[in-house]
Formats: sequence, C-alpha cells, structure tokens
Amino acid sequence: MPAFAASEYADRTVRLKAAIDAAGLDGLLLFKPESQYWLTGYDTFGYCFFQCLVVTADGRMVLLTRSADLRQAWHTSTLDDVRVWVDGEAAAPADDLRSLLAELGLERARLGVEWQTHGLTAANGMALTAALDGFAALEDASLLVSRLRLVKSPAELEAVREAGRLGDAAFLAGLERTGPGADEGAILAAMHEAIFTAGGDYPGNPFIIGSGRDALLCRYKTGRRKLDHDDQLTLEWAGVSRHYHAALMRTVVVGRPRPRHGELFTAAKDALLACEARLVPGRTVGEVFAAHAETLDARGMGAHRLNACGYSLGAVYAPSWMDWPMAYAGNPVVLQPGMVFFLHMILADSETETAMTLGRTSIVGEAGAECLSALPLELVVKP
Repeated sequence: MPAFAASEYADRTVRLKAAIDAAGLDGLLLFKPESQYWLTGYDTFGYCFFQCLVVTADGRMVLLTRSADLRQAWHTSTLDDVRVWVDGEAAAPADDLRSLLAELGLERARLGVEWQTHGLTAANGMALTAALDGFAALEDASLLVSRLRLVKSPAELEAVREAGRLGDAAFLAGLERTGPGADEGAILAAMHEAIFTAGGDYPGNPFIIGSGRDALLCRYKTGRRKLDHDDQLTLEWAGVSRHYHAALMRTVVVGRPRPRHGELFTAAKDALLACEARLVPGRTVGEVFAAHAETLDARGMGAHRLNACGYSLGAVYAPSWMDWPMAYAGNPVVLQPGMVFFLHMILADSETETAMTLGRTSIVGEAGAECLSALPLELVVKP
C-alpha cells in the first residue's frame, strides 16, 4: 500500500494539475522516480530501465513499465492503469509510449518531459526524442514536480523527523564501535543496523566513511582499514524513513586531537550556525551559502572549503540522496516554511592532512531552522 493516506495523494494531484495548467502543457512525461513516488507512492528501483508515468492535464495517470514492476505498482501505488512493454531484442518502449500517448489523445500536444534525471538515460532520451519527433512538442519540465516537492506537507515532515531520530541513533551506534584498532566495516555495519532494526530504509547513496588521509574525502570508495591509535574518521550518513532523508556529517578524532583539529572544528561550527541563522523564510539559498563562505574565508579557510555547502533533502532514490536545489553562490531560490536542507561544513587541509566536517539537517520553520538532530555541536574525540 502507498506510504501516505489517499487524501495526501489527492492533494498532490490537485497541485500538479494547477502547475500543468500554469505551464500551458497538455501533459507530463515523468521519469524521475522521486516524482512517481511523490505523486502515486510507486516505489521501485526499476527506473534503471525505461519507464514513464504519463500525467494528462485533467489528472489521468498511466504508468508504462516492465513486467517486473507490474506488481510493484499494484502493491505500492495508487495507480490503476499500468501498461507493460515487453523485454526483447526488438523492444522499443519509446514507440510503445508514443502509441499510449495517441490513445490518450495527446498527438500534437505540448508535453513536459523530465529530462534531468537518472530515471532517463541518454540512450532512452534519444529514443524518446526520435519516437515523438513530429508527434508532439516536447518541453523541458525537469523541475516542475521538483518545485512542488520542495515544500513538504505535515505528513512528509513527520517522516523527515523520524529520519532525523534514526540518523542520531546510527551515529551513536557507530561511535560505540569507534576507537583504536576498530574496523571501518564494523562501524558501517553498526550504523546500518541501528537504522534497519528501527524500521528505516536504505539511503539514496552509500554512507561515506574515510579515515587517516582518506578522512579528507567526501565520497564513498571501496576498501577498508583499521583505525590507528591516533586517527581521524569522517562519516557522512543519513537516517531514512519512507525514503525521506535526514543527513549528518561528522569527523571524529581518535586518540589525541591535533591543534589543527580544534581550529578547523571551531571554524566549521561557527559557519554552520551562521548558515542555519539564515535558514529562514524570505532569505535565498544563495544567502545561506554566503554565510558559509564569509565565515570560513574570514578565518583563512577559503582554500580548504567547498563551493557548495548543502542541498535540499526529501524522498530520493539512488544513486544520490542530494535533491534540488543546492546551496551555492547566488542561488535565487527563496526559502519557505516546510523546506528541508542538509547543511555541511567540509574542511580539508591537504597540507597538514587534517580533516574536519560538521553537518546536519533542518526544516525551515516559520521563525527559523528546526534542527533534526539532538547530537551536541562539539568536537567528538574517542580515546
């Protein structure tokens, strides 16, 4: 059954119909798994193949997918019209989509397409363009549903808050396994166990773990090591509930902290608090990034920081939990109550091979940021 009440999906459909009308479109071709999940509850990883949710201006919805996902749609979504394209050497799902669109009276229509998604590969996108050439006018509607998803409903925010609680539990479980001689794999296992045993979900991308000089990295990579007596461990993870994410980031010092660890932590903490202070309705996402840059640059950290300091979070799918929009210089998106942002302060001093990260997720409230983590903002040291 779908993750939310029927009334929730009915409200989303009303909002989407209004957005379609405002854009002057006759329908949408939705390829983002996030859009399909948000609108209908449809929950799968079959989006790695060609599948499209067609939404007409009057709100009719038809899913075109593979046989492997037929029952997935029946069991998880509100959809009652699911069509299957047949696997095979001669399979041409884009042509099947064109036939479906003709059946729905959308020939010579203006159709919005979600081009910007891992749910539509370049090859499938080219096949789609070729199949609909001369049939319908295609327009980029990659952000149409994303803009609707950006402000979360009360029911969604409850899932986000639960994700925040799971994120804290994961860190505390991993921290118990952390210390000299600890295996990175055991730390990861403890973090995932805390989430899964409490009813949480897989994250949209792997948890990030790195120690020693690899603590300066902010991406997952293969390979494990055991922690030294004096070491540093960077973790980026997320609590996940109903696919809604609440991400966090910390660098843990194992053994004796270097003086540089303290310097970087103080700068990161000041920058995070400055960013969260601007996470209020009416400010822009670019202004949040400006607080990050101004604070760190004033402390001589400009060479060690990144060119973005966070992004929106929601119900997202692999290969990444990052959602639109991102916090970078000049981003004009205006903050509204109900938006959710993960803000991360990442400092990598390559000259001294010292790392420091600090990040957490907040809801934009009427009066300011509602932090979703109860973890104290202090340098974590495991002797």
